[in-house]
Amino acid sequence: MAEDYCEHCDLPFSTCIHGRPPAPEPVKAPPKASPVRRRTASASGSASRTTAGSASAPAPVRTAPRRRTDKAEFKPVIVEVLQEAGGEQEADLVLAALEERLAEVLKPGDHETGPTGEVRWRTAARWARKELADDGLLVAPQPGVWALTAEGMRSL
Repeated sequence: MAEDYCEHCDLPFSTCIHGRPPAPEPVKAPPKASPVRRRTASASGSASRTTAGSASAPAPVRTAPRRRTDKAEFKPVIVEVLQEAGGEQEADLVLAALEERLAEVLKPGDHETGPTGEVRWRTAARWARKELADDGLLVAPQPGVWALTAEGMRSL
């Protein structure tokens, strides 16, 4: 039977590469359903269920107090310290002044060491300095020195 053999390689269609049907497409897994959130019993004693996409469910509210001081609290103090110094000062002196002025404000988590080895409040202060620079209020004229721009000197 000539029709059972491939005309290109003279092998049976079942073993030649020319007569093989294309490989079947992989079967895709069905999409996963969104998780169902369950609320604890409310004050009336009834429990209700809502889905993750429910419009009636309020957004979760952070109830635990912050462990660390927000970097936004450092910004006005940085500007104030630099204004008192004439607009420019070494970063280490600015950080020392921040530690002294914010001693009452800093939280216990601020004194922990972060993954970089630096105390967390100093990292937050450096992020605050970066945001002030992004806002055009502060520049670094040379490494290790923080300086206010003309706009920074007028602010606060």
